[in-house]
Amino acid sequence: MIRIINTGGTFNKRYDPIKGELFVPADDMAVEEALAPMHHGGDILIGGAIYKDSLDMDDTDRDLLCEIVADYNENDIVVVHGTDTMDKSAAAIDRWLGEKPLKRVVLTGAMVPFSIDPVEAVGNLSSAVTAVRYLAPGVYIAMHGLVLPHTRIRKNRERGVFEAVSE
Repeated sequence: MIRIINTGGTFNKRYDPIKGELFVPADDMAVEEALAPMHHGGDILIGGAIYKDSLDMDDTDRDLLCEIVADYNENDIVVVHGTDTMDKSAAAIDRWLGEKPLKRVVLTGAMVPFSIDPVEAVGNLSSAVTAVRYLAPGVYIAMHGLVLPHTRIRKNRERGVFEAVSE
């Protein structure tokens, strides 16, 4: 069984035509719609928490995320997260789980909202869901065709992509 924790981020953003701006809704609609083509057999559970842009997340939010990850019975967990601070949350989860984690946690997100252009969001989520089934226990990031331990992948803000880095 795979547990998906949706924290918000750009992946989930929708346009509010009244305010003329993007917002992070407190629902899981984008994740559910992105997952629909690959969700066969009911072996994936989706739940949300926090519902913020990752730039608005603080250490209290990260502690809550860590508690949620630790408390779930499932060992295979995908976290849909904003891309700007997913590395901070991945590091926090890694510390929280300790030296010998039993869980496989894969963080993913999108640079463009699913509601605007679903291609990147679906690709990243698909990679994360597939990877979490086969990885060794630990904390990973799945973005832009890469699935790597969280210490070996970073967002290149100048190029607008995630890329591998040496440890």
